[in-house]
Amino acid sequence: MEREDGREQQRQLRPPVEVRYRRELEALRAQDQGPKPPGWRLSPRAVRTFILGSREPLVWEGEELLIRKKYLGNDALIERAIVTLAGNRGLMLVGEPGTAKTMLSELLSAAISGCSTNTIQGTAGTTEDMIKYSWNYALLLSKGPVREALVPSPLYVGMEQGILTRFEEITRTPAEIQDSLISVLSDKVLNVPELGETGLLFARSGFNVIGTANTRDKGVNEMSSALKRRFNFETVQPVKDVALEKQIIVGEVESLAKENQIHMPVDEAVAELLAFTWHELREGVSSMGHRIDRPAAVMSTAEAVSVYFQTMMTAYYYGDSRIDLGCLVQNLSGAVLKESEEDKEKLRSYFQTVVRDKGGKEGGIWNRYYEARTFLG
Repeated sequence: MEREDGREQQRQLRPPVEVRYRRELEALRAQDQGPKPPGWRLSPRAVRTFILGSREPLVWEGEELLIRKKYLGNDALIERAIVTLAGNRGLMLVGEPGTAKTMLSELLSAAISGCSTNTIQGTAGTTEDMIKYSWNYALLLSKGPVREALVPSPLYVGMEQGILTRFEEITRTPAEIQDSLISVLSDKVLNVPELGETGLLFARSGFNVIGTANTRDKGVNEMSSALKRRFNFETVQPVKDVALEKQIIVGEVESLAKENQIHMPVDEAVAELLAFTWHELREGVSSMGHRIDRPAAVMSTAEAVSVYFQTMMTAYYYGDSRIDLGCLVQNLSGAVLKESEEDKEKLRSYFQTVVRDKGGKEGGIWNRYYEARTFLG
């Protein structure tokens, strides 16, 4: 079974959560003794364990299986999110880009419904039929408005099958399209007028909606107060602890390297250096008390992971499988300057003050990091 799963994952560029963690989900389901809300595959306690990890390994198929922690952040937020969904109330995850809102919604969906792919991707071009349903017009012309001719969209699928529907970046979607959710979230029923008397779809147990919204998009298509009342809001904060941010960078890069068959260890000293850089630029103050002009770019942990992984791939394919700090600085510069060219001076100032002083105090990698400032461009 494990070898088959490995081949299946190798064929997929990014396997869904329920495929990546199939053994964990199967083990938890087999041993789950907790009470389950109607339509849930796992109990709230087991969902929490799946996301936050187990202290002791489970014995599954004759082997010990430790459920690893997948979300490194506020444990209480996870518990509140699970309780919200158990109470049949919509869940809205809001926060800065790159704070793992999408990952969290995928983990919740996989654990609760066994499916994380029933998703609406919000954009300026999202229409109501992309959310609810559309029609196969060839069948519609030949047979008329019958169920066979209806093409279900994610909201319809979620209600019909009793599974979660994920709505990513809902505030990128026009307000009138967002509001098509109001009656569904309130009454748990979807009307298809074309089907006449048989056109009412009542949601099965297990259906709910998890939405995500970036605070950077606030005001783009602000959610109406009526729609906001249908959700419980949870704010996913950026990582505040440098050690935790380093741990996330190391873990995510290791996973990416494994998925892409890059046989190269993660340099923890470089990961720590990157975590300090990200934390200080994001917070506007260094660990040595320097005030820093914060760049306009979103300094998310996901961006830090991307910068390290880009540098790792360069070292693996073109170098000697050792991280080159000049390449790291080039990738760092690309990540920071994507919003404004004015941020170049802020980044140079950071190197001329914070990195220089840390190099003088700590030497080693910080000195080499300062010397690589010439790659800022």
